[in-house]
This record gives sequence, C-alpha cells and structure tokens, in this order.
Amino acid sequence: MGFTDKAKSKVEQLTGAAKERIGDVTENQRMRGEGGSQQRDAQTRQAGEQAKEAGKKLRDAFTR
Repeated sequence: MGFTDKAKSKVEQLTGAAKERIGDVTENQRMRGEGGSQQRDAQTRQAGEQAKEAGKKLRDAFTR
C-alpha cells in the first residue's frame, strides 16, 4: 500500500468518524450509519492491502 493509498484510507476513516459524530450530535441516524459504514470500508480496504503486502513478503522469502 503506497503512501497515497494510506493517506486516502486515513482521510476516509476520519471523514467517516466525523460523520458518525455529527450524526450522534444531531440525532441523524442516516448520517451516523453512513459514517460508520465509511470507516469500516476504509479499514477493510487497508486490511486487504496489508494482507496483500504480507503475502508478497512471504512469497519473496521463499523465492530467494
């Protein structure tokens, strides 16, 4: 996962957290749900990229 992808993922997580908090304060369930969903999407994407990187490192360790 490159720096740009990591930054985008972090921005998406922070945006989702902000939406979720605003939804809490304003009692807007839709915004709260969107914020939570956005955070989970970013976390899932980040975990997938980390797994892919770990797989590449493992492959490289066995092919040397």
